[in-house]
Amino acid sequence: MKYIIIGLGNFGASLSMQLTAMGHEVISVDNDMAKVTQFKDLITHTVCLDAKDQRALATLPLKDTDMVLVGIGEDFGASVMAVANFKQLGVKKIIGRAISPLHQTVLEAIGVDRIVSPETEFAERLAKSLDMKGILDSLDLTEDYNIIQATVPARYVGHTIQEANFRQKYNINVLTIIRQKQATNMFGRSQTKPSAIGVVAADTVFLVDDIMVLFGKMDDIRKVLQ
Repeated sequence: MKYIIIGLGNFGASLSMQLTAMGHEVISVDNDMAKVTQFKDLITHTVCLDAKDQRALATLPLKDTDMVLVGIGEDFGASVMAVANFKQLGVKKIIGRAISPLHQTVLEAIGVDRIVSPETEFAERLAKSLDMKGILDSLDLTEDYNIIQATVPARYVGHTIQEANFRQKYNINVLTIIRQKQATNMFGRSQTKPSAIGVVAADTVFLVDDIMVLFGKMDDIRKVLQ
């Protein structure tokens, strides 16, 4: 797919490099020539232009682009103007980054297809991991249901999934288990890396240092981890 990403700050640059590494064509835009030069060998294309200038944006291959993401954060005015310009230019799909409730409200009013708030989303995930012992990461699917990664409580180590009986006792599903696996890096050194064991079976045994990937309601997950 082809993406245009506006802004080469930490968020925009990281996203651009990740998408490029995945094999997508990425055009990253910033009005700072130093940043454009810094990332030119790490991103498919980097372009120096002002996203507030609609004529300049019109020179980009917008008709051939699957999605535009405006990743400008702190410069509220530049973010809003860039989104408005892309709307007027008839871009297929626009994702906007919001860093405050007001920013989000304005982007919603303009009519972006999706709004992301990476700082807020990360803070919420971190808060959950700090609030509850054992949680390493979490993903909210809806207001009620979550997918979380958590260390196996000591009382379940050595027991099978069937013996733990999470589904019947707590209405929770174990999606998979992540274990540390020995691997050799490009320099021939042995190192450990996390690896999912795949779909778990009833006779899968919980081991020390296992990380469970659980699906269910947060209140029920708390009961397992407490």
